[in-house]
Amino acid sequence: MAAVALVLVVAGVTIVVGRRKALPPAPPVPQLPAEAAQPAAAGRPVEAPGAEPAAGLDIPEPAASRLSRLRRRLSASNNPFARGLLGLLAADRLDAEAWEDLEATLITSDLGVGPTDELITALRRETAIDGVSDPAKARQVLRAELLKLIGPDEGRALQVTGADGKPGVVLVVGVNGTGKTTTIGKLARVLVAEGNSVVLAAADTFRAAAADQLQTWGARVGVPVVRGPEGGDPASVAHDAVETGIRDGVDVVVVDTAGRLHTKTGLMDELGKIKRVIGRLAPVTEVLLVIDATTGQNGLAQARVFAEVVDVTGIVLSKLDGSAKGGIVVPVQRELGVPVKLIGLGEGADDLAPFEAEGFVDALLGEG
Repeated sequence: MAAVALVLVVAGVTIVVGRRKALPPAPPVPQLPAEAAQPAAAGRPVEAPGAEPAAGLDIPEPAASRLSRLRRRLSASNNPFARGLLGLLAADRLDAEAWEDLEATLITSDLGVGPTDELITALRRETAIDGVSDPAKARQVLRAELLKLIGPDEGRALQVTGADGKPGVVLVVGVNGTGKTTTIGKLARVLVAEGNSVVLAAADTFRAAAADQLQTWGARVGVPVVRGPEGGDPASVAHDAVETGIRDGVDVVVVDTAGRLHTKTGLMDELGKIKRVIGRLAPVTEVLLVIDATTGQNGLAQARVFAEVVDVTGIVLSKLDGSAKGGIVVPVQRELGVPVKLIGLGEGADDLAPFEAEGFVDALLGEG
């Protein structure tokens, strides 16, 4: 019986193996291409192999494209100063009435009485030399004389490089409502676009919203913000930020300051204290005064008071669009004896750019 059972088992195994050999081989399982195995989400670029993963930060716009875009916004279609100038220069002849209209346009465009007199005198002198009243000739002379009033571009570069391995320190001042804190956020983007590492100091401790606003701007470009308790000592916050910048080896520290009414003596004392405290750690390389261009001549009163306290080295004209007429560039520079270094022409994140005299004048006159 055992022998019979063994024979049956061997026969069963032989039959199964034979059937398996008779079956056709299974078709190969198709393999998905590596790039298709994990499809990218809509709207997201597929990164090349070995590329660093995106950090989710904004990439600020380079200065060159900012300038071309800002020039377009300064053009006659958007700027009342430019519209007035070009409308008068388009006249067939520049008679006495046209000269009077041009003078009125310049004064109401915030150029100021003194600079307007200089410009009109130069225009009339130059056109009289050639014995013509040709608007095209007057336009050429107007361009040259405006450039003389505004001044050359030398000295308009931001001083953001520190000495002895310490960061450059930019102190930003101005009254509330001028767009100061927003300007600082945009300035951080300019500095990052130029390859600088940046720390922001939220030293306007009297407005919690100011610190929150800076935090939002900084987060978008990976810039840290040093802040303190609401109502705390602004000079202490500025000190901590500069100390952080020195410790971490950053290139630039930008300090926001309180901007309550410029007529308050306490505020002016506070600004002086901030600068002194910072100076114990690293020299302040730039003091920027933010002026709302739409305030026109009123901005000059602000400039005078701030300049007495913190030695302003450069001016930022914010909101140089809409009702701003553009002429304010000349008198504010004369008032302080320092140049306009930055202009803002919109609410976009990258609507802040270095000021260029030639680009500014050419945009106003519809050239370039």
